[in-house]
Amino acid sequence: MGLKCLAQHYLKSTGPSFILTKKNKPLRRRTASLSKMEFVNPEGLRLDGRRPMEMRQLRAEIGVVSKADGSAVFEMGNTKVIAAVYGPREVQNRSQQSNDEALVRCEYSMANFSTGDRMRKPKGDRRSTEISMVIRQTMEACILTHLMPRSQIDIFVQVLQADGGTRSACINAATLALADAGIPMTDIVTSCSAGFLNGTPLLDLNYVEDSAGGPDVTVGILPKLDKVTLLQMDSKLQMETFETVMQLATEGCKAVASYIREVLLENTKQLESRRGV
Repeated sequence: MGLKCLAQHYLKSTGPSFILTKKNKPLRRRTASLSKMEFVNPEGLRLDGRRPMEMRQLRAEIGVVSKADGSAVFEMGNTKVIAAVYGPREVQNRSQQSNDEALVRCEYSMANFSTGDRMRKPKGDRRSTEISMVIRQTMEACILTHLMPRSQIDIFVQVLQADGGTRSACINAATLALADAGIPMTDIVTSCSAGFLNGTPLLDLNYVEDSAGGPDVTVGILPKLDKVTLLQMDSKLQMETFETVMQLATEGCKAVASYIREVLLENTKQLESRRGV
């Protein structure tokens, strides 16, 4: 059974809010030592000390780019992403203007110093283009574009430090930046990944785990609406294992949603305090 059939069977999701894609990962050299590595020790701990179903520490800050209408930094463990939102504003290319809804654009990039690989990557490479499209489509599922016709919203995300889960971190950062910009949304979008290594489901993979070559699933959801906006899967999984990993990633999304709401609430309290409300 194919990935699409598995997802439809498990999620029973339809409509434009459901995006199903396959990850287009760059080829990695996997050494024999990595393939034989013990990712969960007999005590039930992973290489970084977490339990299999434990997420990395989350950290976020809003309003980090003064020139942007909205911005945020989001960290998942050692993965750090910055996002900036500009708009709604006048459409720069009139041929792309819509009288019914806002135009949403997204640009994803990785800083040259974000990974251990110092080789310079050309701007606009295939992987960056594909991830930009995924983030844009995921965010379009929550933005009320019909309230802002004949306008344009630009989302820029850059990976400052990469240690696995960069796509999820980018989506979470973009959600906070959109909220900071006051862009109307049906719900926040949150994302998390889960994998399956050495027969064990693992939540929120770091780079070493992600590089091991096992199956992993990246999910994006609208938590209040209980709706899936993104599902990406690398490699293949049996149906029962897929359901377990998918559910684990979904629970991770809900945990991120809870944290993001806390950040937004705290930011609101700070704004009220400054205004003397």
